[in-house]
Amino acid sequence: MRVTAMVEKIDPRVTARERELSPWAVRAEDSRGRARPEEPCSLRTCFQRDRDRIVHSKSFRRLKHKTQVFIAPEGDHYRTRLTHTLEVSGISRTIARALGLNEDLAEAISLGHDLGHTPCGHIGEEALSSSLEKHAGTSFEHNRQSLRVVQLLEKDGHGLNLCQEVEDGILCHTGEQQPFTLEGQVVRIADRIAYINHDIDDALRASIIREDDLPRREIELLGRSCRRRIDTLVHDLVDASRDRGEIRQSPEMAAAASSLRSFLFERVYVGSVYRRENERVTGLVTRLFEYYLEHPELLPPWTAEAASEVPVRVADYIAGMTDRYAIRAYRELFIPSEWGL
Repeated sequence: MRVTAMVEKIDPRVTARERELSPWAVRAEDSRGRARPEEPCSLRTCFQRDRDRIVHSKSFRRLKHKTQVFIAPEGDHYRTRLTHTLEVSGISRTIARALGLNEDLAEAISLGHDLGHTPCGHIGEEALSSSLEKHAGTSFEHNRQSLRVVQLLEKDGHGLNLCQEVEDGILCHTGEQQPFTLEGQVVRIADRIAYINHDIDDALRASIIREDDLPRREIELLGRSCRRRIDTLVHDLVDASRDRGEIRQSPEMAAAASSLRSFLFERVYVGSVYRRENERVTGLVTRLFEYYLEHPELLPPWTAEAASEVPVRVADYIAGMTDRYAIRAYRELFIPSEWGL
């Protein structure tokens, strides 16, 4: 069943505001549709339904206990994958509205873009990728895993059956391939704007870096506070993209943001004291992977619905774990219990 035919059943008041969008926006009635056609909702467009499906998914709820940078931090004010996702969503909606794009599509993509992230941050992803490459000859990439989550792993192996525009934006929010919608391209840059600035904020809070360590020229250009830098970059992107049919930053602002990102990799993601956890996190993920590889009967049934190869099933299971669940599983499997004698 064609999507354009199904749209006729939607209350016209729901889609009326989309007719006022930019000619470069993707309207719900023009969506490429879902892998499995569905009857439409009379109150929500297909992109609004996708947003709600993501928010109500188990994978989305688990983001609150997945690390953004620091592994299982004790402080209450450090970002998690969930708070990062919400920040990306807010930035994406602001940009989409200013450019006359489809906010609902941008929001759905942003809310789903990190569903495939592993526990224990970047170190956990590297460790899982190494194990998967060793045992299955393929690498692990969180954007591809996010797509796998919404297509196959959610709802006990049935997936969320999202629109093609949302799935494409999730897959292409990072990597070499650009999203085919401007809304997806907005999320791609909003993601970088968010994590560059809030990771600096968290690193300052953790005393990993000091204000004086930040690149002076870039800070003078973008602003000294996290709020000011985000505001500067968002305004620049809107000004550079308006009425152009493309999403872009001015060369000067793009270079400044790239410089801050390089600074983060050097001083926080790689050079910080928290990177000392590398060996322990790698050991945790590797040992869990090898244990479940030897004991596939312990894997949950939904992994069998999405994959037949045991290494892939193990990767699906571990990638879905939160930091604390992975640590608890490791403790239960490899740390002796105290005897209550």
